[in-house]
Amino acid sequence: MTAPIRFPRFFVTSPAPCPYLPGRQERKVFTELKGAHADQLNEALGRIGFRRSQTVAYRPSCLDCQACVSVRVVASEFKASSTQKRDIKRNRDLIVTECRPWATDEQFELLTKYLSVRHPDGGMSTMDELDYADMVEHTPVTSTLTEYREPTESGEPGRLVGACLTDRQGDGLSMIYSFYDPDHEGRAGLGNYIILDHIQRAARSGLPYVYLGYWVDGSPRMQYKVRYRPLERLTREGWQRMNRDEQSRLIAAATAPRDKKAGTIDGARGKDGQPVKFPAS
Repeated sequence: MTAPIRFPRFFVTSPAPCPYLPGRQERKVFTELKGAHADQLNEALGRIGFRRSQTVAYRPSCLDCQACVSVRVVASEFKASSTQKRDIKRNRDLIVTECRPWATDEQFELLTKYLSVRHPDGGMSTMDELDYADMVEHTPVTSTLTEYREPTESGEPGRLVGACLTDRQGDGLSMIYSFYDPDHEGRAGLGNYIILDHIQRAARSGLPYVYLGYWVDGSPRMQYKVRYRPLERLTREGWQRMNRDEQSRLIAAATAPRDKKAGTIDGARGKDGQPVKFPAS
């Protein structure tokens, strides 16, 4: 006899400074992912806006703010812009390998370099090797660590220049965390390319969506997520496609020149607000 699936217990974190918007407080609701049905639970929660961090699924539950909006790309209908086509052409020689979620020293060195340049004040910048191993290896669901390597002269996989921790769900790929060489002069657009590659691989696999996490209107470092068309966002009425004209305005604002220091918040915890630690349940 099959054991029944138990309804998960949910918990709420204490208010803390928002990592995206200055002067605001954030709060999260979360539950533990464990057991034989962890994949099914993670997928069900993902469809209503939850994200995974290690063995926890969480989503914002702020008292006076709904700025964090879950977004996903419709992979089968994706149309690359001229800039995205250049990113694909520039990086298409990279050797892409889906690996089991196992942390390596090479990956950690790349992550450390990425964080020191892109998120030097974030909470993830204090991660050590054990923290990184926990992030990658503590997964109760179907996950992969995708590596992006430059080819050697003989065509073999060589230097690691990018990586992405990804969950495979029944309806798509959920990008948990990606990082790459931020100073590689010959590979502009590496971060975009990793997303574009996920979109292409989802489409080839017949998976309809690529989940990008939370788009935060008003947070400059979250605006890159609006550049992928068509984009759906989660509303109170369910998933809805973003209006083309609205998305065009958002893309124009996201690509406009701005002060590099704009949007910097003391104590920010990474590009996706990665919650490294949760209260014990």
